[in-house]
Amino acid sequence: MENKKQPLFSPANMKLLSKPLGRDNPITVQVLGVCSALAVTVQLQPAFVMAVSVIAVLAVSNLLVSLLRTTIPPRIRMIVQLMIVAFLVIIVDQILLAFAFEISRQLSIFVGLIITNCIVMGRLEAFAMTNKPWQSFLDGIGNATGYGVILLIVAFFRELLGSGTLWGFQVIPNAFYEAGYVNNGLFILPPMALILVGVMIWIHRLKNNELIEKN
Repeated sequence: MENKKQPLFSPANMKLLSKPLGRDNPITVQVLGVCSALAVTVQLQPAFVMAVSVIAVLAVSNLLVSLLRTTIPPRIRMIVQLMIVAFLVIIVDQILLAFAFEISRQLSIFVGLIITNCIVMGRLEAFAMTNKPWQSFLDGIGNATGYGVILLIVAFFRELLGSGTLWGFQVIPNAFYEAGYVNNGLFILPPMALILVGVMIWIHRLKNNELIEKN
């Protein structure tokens, strides 16, 4: 029998993109990458840039590690993975410095900390080292996008309720403030990000009872 090549966007491959957006989200299910969710979600714009940065780094690093997986000596595989991620993070950081300097300043050291992001290292070790390049690339995009979606949801509520703005633009009318409305300063503090992530984890697990049973 001839071996038929699997279509690039077969149902199995598409699940690699879709599952991390819902049932297998890396933050709400695996509780990974929470630190950056606390640090960069005060406003939507830096949260979006961080999400795009992680998508680029994880997708390309997954692809490169998968391409090299048969040539990497097992004893130094973690070192090689870190070097690949660090190289990509440096490129992303330099691009931000060149084209989005103010956002780069807001993100500060957190772009560099993508190197140690549990989601990135976890997917390299758990998936890219044992799967083909295309599937690894899709897995990287899916998991990083799932991470980014949570960042954007948290940032949406924190910026809206904490500052009355979205993407830096005021969305709550001045009439509300004149009537006595006051921005909730708690939303711009890190504890509120943790509370919001906790609520999202709770809601996600209520909808997926099997996740509670496994734990």
